[in-house]
Amino acid sequence: MATTRLMPLHIGEGRSFSTAIEDIIDYVENPEKTDYGKLIYGFACDTRTADAEFTLAKRQYIHQTGRVRGADDVIAYHFRQAFKPGEVTPEEANQIGQELAMRLTKGNNAFVVCTHIDKHHVHNHIIVSAVNLECTRKFRNFWGSSWALRRISDKLCLEHGLSIVEDPKPSRGHYGKWLGDGNKPLSFQNQIRRAIDAALEQSPSTFEDFLKILEASGVEVTRRGKSVNFRVSGQKKPTRCNTLKGDYTEQAIRERIAGTYISSVHPKQSHSSVRMLIDIDAAMRSGKGAGYERWAKVFNVKQLAKAVAYLKEHGDMSYEDLQAKSQATTSRFNELSTQIKDMESRLSQNGELQKQIVNYSKTRAIYIEYRKAGYSKKFRAEHEADILIHQAAKKYFDSLGVEKLPAIKTLREEYAEVLEAKRKAYAEYKQVREEMRELQNVKANIDYLLGPSKNEYSQDNSERLLV
Repeated sequence: MATTRLMPLHIGEGRSFSTAIEDIIDYVENPEKTDYGKLIYGFACDTRTADAEFTLAKRQYIHQTGRVRGADDVIAYHFRQAFKPGEVTPEEANQIGQELAMRLTKGNNAFVVCTHIDKHHVHNHIIVSAVNLECTRKFRNFWGSSWALRRISDKLCLEHGLSIVEDPKPSRGHYGKWLGDGNKPLSFQNQIRRAIDAALEQSPSTFEDFLKILEASGVEVTRRGKSVNFRVSGQKKPTRCNTLKGDYTEQAIRERIAGTYISSVHPKQSHSSVRMLIDIDAAMRSGKGAGYERWAKVFNVKQLAKAVAYLKEHGDMSYEDLQAKSQATTSRFNELSTQIKDMESRLSQNGELQKQIVNYSKTRAIYIEYRKAGYSKKFRAEHEADILIHQAAKKYFDSLGVEKLPAIKTLREEYAEVLEAKRKAYAEYKQVREEMRELQNVKANIDYLLGPSKNEYSQDNSERLLV
């Protein structure tokens, strides 16, 4: 895992508080990148109105302290957290992002965690409000804060059994222009790869037909000796086909046309040593070639052998013991899942209550003035945002039946306790999940070996199978 430095989000010349934060929130909450909002989490703020809440907090800070730096002022801090491809699920990444932000801010600042899945690697975007929940202090972005952030992230990585960057090199890039990255043109090689995929979608029967389709699409095709070269518009030197590597070498393209190519991009593999068998008949019906069939047969034999070896390694385990252990592990997995969901619900409720208490406190003085003004329409028009936030907070307390508001400090301590309990439960959850998957795979493979006779399986059969 790697993290980048904290990046302050300035108001900027000619930009207001609201437009400065609105752009970043819109980007990180992009529905196509966050599984349509499922991978978004907000602490002490509603992710749907985070830009408005960060703006209000900044204004409250200026009003209470009188400190303002104009166009150079900071409204929020943005940092990224990236994970090694295939090592973590998006849900796990989002949870780790929450823990990282909580440890960094100690629960004193509102933040939003958005997990993006549009790249080959899962990564988090975390936006932290520049002022604390009471709007009295600013987030301290001290010299070397990026290294402190990295240390916290690396510690979290190790706690979750993930890899870290042992010897990170200083970054040369600047992420301040990330908003315009979406309009960055494709490299020449990526343009060629895209053209190759489009040509193959037309199902050419031979490699020569494929080259003709490619030329018709605007790609210049030349030969030099045994190599085939491609060049797209604007490219000075042609690209040799075999330098594209992977699925785009000449041999790979020929095999893709013939239907015998096995993609170099494999699905994420389980950590389990025993995997499920491949349904070869279904794979062949879906269009897989002879090469895939040969590979799948060898793969299935290896998995059956691993399943039998598993039984032998665990004391010549009988089928009944295997079944009982699989059921027990599955039950424990379901139990941990329920516990984690319950703790997530408690964390969400705690965070929402903290947010509403802070909103209530920040707008209380304005609402008292509003009452003293006899609920004046003019006063309401001038302070409508604050009044609506105050009323929404009061309505929330009424819905909970809260008579006396708990202290923010107490809520934060409770939040930290539940978060720590969830972290420990999640560590066991991942271990049990891997064990459950392996047991299920072993049982499924043994069931396949035994066929219809598995219901008559006995210790004698087990011993014969293990010989």
